[in-house]
Amino acid sequence: MTTTPILPGFYPDPSVCRVGDAYFLATSTFEYVPGVPIHRSTDLVTWDLVGHALPDADVIRAPRGMAGASAGIFAPTLRHHDGLFWVATTSIGRLGEGQLITHAEGPAGPWSEPVFVPGTPGIDPDLAWLDDGTCLLTWRGFGPPGIHQVAIDPRTGARVGEETLLWEGTGLADTEGPHLIRRGDWWYLMVAEGGTHTGHGVSIARSRDPRGPFEPHPHNPIFSHRSTDHPVQAVGHPDLVELADGSWAMVHLGIRQQGSFPRFHVLGRETFLQGVDWVDGWPAVIEGRFEAPARDRSWTDRFTDPTLDPRWLAPSVSPASFARAGAGLVLETGRDPDGSEQDRALCARIVDLDWDASAEVAYGDACLSVRLDATHWYGVELVDGVARARAVSAPFDQVFGAEGVRPGDALAIRARRIEPALGESAGPDAIALGIERGEAFIELASLDGRYLSTELAGGFTGRMLGLEALGGEARVGRVSYLPRV
Repeated sequence: MTTTPILPGFYPDPSVCRVGDAYFLATSTFEYVPGVPIHRSTDLVTWDLVGHALPDADVIRAPRGMAGASAGIFAPTLRHHDGLFWVATTSIGRLGEGQLITHAEGPAGPWSEPVFVPGTPGIDPDLAWLDDGTCLLTWRGFGPPGIHQVAIDPRTGARVGEETLLWEGTGLADTEGPHLIRRGDWWYLMVAEGGTHTGHGVSIARSRDPRGPFEPHPHNPIFSHRSTDHPVQAVGHPDLVELADGSWAMVHLGIRQQGSFPRFHVLGRETFLQGVDWVDGWPAVIEGRFEAPARDRSWTDRFTDPTLDPRWLAPSVSPASFARAGAGLVLETGRDPDGSEQDRALCARIVDLDWDASAEVAYGDACLSVRLDATHWYGVELVDGVARARAVSAPFDQVFGAEGVRPGDALAIRARRIEPALGESAGPDAIALGIERGEAFIELASLDGRYLSTELAGGFTGRMLGLEALGGEARVGRVSYLPRV
């Protein structure tokens, strides 16, 4: 049984390809800039970030603040063809321009200026090439709903054929996330169905011709955890890859819910890996073939390098537009201390269910927060020499405790899972807000984490660790993140 993600935290909608002995994987980012991280691996279970395909905030085009929550960039496809890496995806803010395509010689970039394919309203585009060089764009169309396809020139975005409706799915909700995969003389159309929560699953059809017609698997969906007690739920949005030894594997998203009924997930949709065997010409998912190894994911950033570490993102705007590293981190003027909607937040993914984080503020007023979006966050705010614990879950906004700070104090947050007793109503975890004073943690408030869950707040992202200046400019000397077992 596979229970550990290969990419923990907010890494949904994975797409994978192999180039020689290396594997590359892209995931969705929604409102966050830069967009579409590209990871590299040589064993499919240990991954390192090598770049982002969409560094331009105008391409992502998510409105600032709450209006941009879960807008921006939807599911990408990553492919390698004719010596180039290709990414196709959807920018919701530019949906009227069509599906987006960019390419690069290497996964770290630089990536080309994106082109758009006109007249392709929808989401989740896929790219596949035929032996004669024809490139097929396949996506989840909006009218009529289903999987659509058209031949294109991927360098210009020009359509070079007639659009067709390939498959309307099996009758489950939200047939989306198509990927065309070739194996021998067969082309397989793999999709996500059932919605991207606990009804999610994987369905597949096949054809000798990538343009169809497609024959569905007689027992779709071929993979789902719905109505089971498996600790990983909402599995779906798959992609297949052939390994160098000729075996196959599948990446997919899933969620890890905690707490009492109806249970809550907080890290977003994460990326998992399964084995694949071929039985009677169809893929069969083999769970437990791969297991992600334990890995130290702790970090401390003192911002001594003038280039921000690539872990840092920002909703809707480039991190460099308001954050400068070098001798510490300087954050330009942020929201008013009494404002509740986060605007300029420098963010890093939270990738563990139990963790500690802290930040030393050198000067100015600032906030360290755990956030799901601009109006769902818990934070420790330093204002006029006083640290205060604050919870915002729109429309509610409350300060729970305060403490004067001393030299050397750090703003601090700690999260711990809750294992509820039978009949107990409990959220996924308890989040403690406070300050670190030497070796001691001074708790100002302990709050139910359900208000920072997708089940309550909605959306497609996951928890992030956030840094903000409050009012005027602020300087942060250190930020630390420490997973706890």
